[in-house]
Amino acid sequence: MTDSPALTVVTTDPTPPYEQLRRQLTELIRYGVLAPGDRLPPLRQLAADLGLAVGTVARTYRELELAGLVVSRRGGGTRVAPAPPAAQDPAGVLRDRAGALRERAAAFVREARLLGADDDQIRSAVADALT
Repeated sequence: MTDSPALTVVTTDPTPPYEQLRRQLTELIRYGVLAPGDRLPPLRQLAADLGLAVGTVARTYRELELAGLVVSRRGGGTRVAPAPPAAQDPAGVLRDRAGALRERAAAFVREARLLGADDDQIRSAVADALT
């Protein structure tokens, strides 16, 4: 997983660390940032990099394997599973990406409003994030 986007765990997020990591890796795989056959970092390395327990990363990898997104081999590491034919449909990926983007935008707006932000502040925050 060299030259790939950094994985992060936000300690103040109520979502458990293994779930934060699982979501990030799922998205990287779904959108092709991690391609079939790409190797994920070894458990101990990723745990150390993120300041997590090895068991937390192991749980993430197990859940990804149960979902069919990765395959693990003793001594061979954990690699992104071959993509199923439906996942290789570019139009389907674009529809999934657009839907995921809408969901994330809606979630951001809900969270921002819970913080007391108005529409102008939300737009400003998004504009700042894009620069």
